[in-house]
Amino acid sequence: MSTRTSADVVVIGGGVVGTAVTYFLACNHVDVLLVDKGAIAGGTSGRCEGNVLLIDKMPGFDCHLTKLSQNLFPEISEELDYPIEWTQKGSLLLIENEAEMEVAIDFCQKLAGEGLPVRILDRHEVHDDAPLLADDVIGGMECASDGLLNPMALAQGLTHGAKKAGARIQSFSPVVDIGLDPNGRIEKVVTETGEILTRQVVNAAGIWATEIGKQVGLEIPITPRQGQLLVAERTFPVAGRKVMEFGYMMAKFESSRYKRDVTPEMEAYGVALVFEPTQAGNFLIGSSRRFVGMDTACHIDVLRAIAKRAIRFFPVIKQIKFIRSYAGLRPYTPDHFPIISGTDIPGFYVAAGHEGDGIGLSLITGKLIAQMISREPLAISVDPLKLSRFKDKQKDIDGFGRKIRN
Repeated sequence: MSTRTSADVVVIGGGVVGTAVTYFLACNHVDVLLVDKGAIAGGTSGRCEGNVLLIDKMPGFDCHLTKLSQNLFPEISEELDYPIEWTQKGSLLLIENEAEMEVAIDFCQKLAGEGLPVRILDRHEVHDDAPLLADDVIGGMECASDGLLNPMALAQGLTHGAKKAGARIQSFSPVVDIGLDPNGRIEKVVTETGEILTRQVVNAAGIWATEIGKQVGLEIPITPRQGQLLVAERTFPVAGRKVMEFGYMMAKFESSRYKRDVTPEMEAYGVALVFEPTQAGNFLIGSSRRFVGMDTACHIDVLRAIAKRAIRFFPVIKQIKFIRSYAGLRPYTPDHFPIISGTDIPGFYVAAGHEGDGIGLSLITGKLIAQMISREPLAISVDPLKLSRFKDKQKDIDGFGRKIRN
């Protein structure tokens, strides 16, 4: 039996971004209702790592946006009556050779100029930090402020906090249509279980944001980009904090300006070392990057390449068993920046396209959307994140081969 209700704002999407938007709106005393086609954190947020990183961000706007978000996590961790497993042990990028060291030193200096707690580690320092590293790793780059958490716990904690502040949650309720009034304004959201009368909608649907956009006639350039992960058994500490290879930056931004010494399979699958310890005493390794549509199946060739890359940096991993694997779909945009934006449809907002940064940028995204809707001053200008930027085909190229905007 269909139902009819109403809300001042309807948020579509129950991942970390949608729940963060809902939480901050509810804390602003806005009548908000979150709807999701499945369970909270049932999509990308339940199939990813828990990174809140500055070490892989570009100087300038990218860095400033992430720093604002990272600064919110210690406060939210204390504020939520829910264990999100927040730790802030810093992160480490491993440097394989002198060519990478040269790039890393320049990159580190630029981030330090932005006020980030970064430094270069020499051979002795990096091996003291991670004694099980391969002997030929020549150095590293550290960011002391980087943190980790449990992404599913974050989404559940934000949902719990939002409900305490008055928000309503409607899971397993796919959106089938968004109605507009004769003036082209938002009028209602139609789900499989009924109608929700509303004047404002936040599209936080991640990889499904494109389909939601079509319901109001908007083109939202988000493409799913698959990443696979391996989960190890509980074992001895391999490393005490987040570790990646410096070449991860090149894989992430699809740079053609630097070629890593990797196998053709690793190159084709976008494989780069990501090592993440957990509070359960095991660890995750990744990562891969492929455009395979909505496929969330794991493929043995990709997993084998991930394992081989991890063993290159931590040979001891060859002795450790892996108990499972999983794949998630990152919401990719052509310039690697998220969309945090109002649109040409009055009352329709987009908070999606974070690719692999959805966890780290979730809180600042929620705060910015809440500020837009509540007509408050913004924590940072969202001009570089507007949906309308994709109408402009002229873009600059940064040092990693990534398209950016001024």
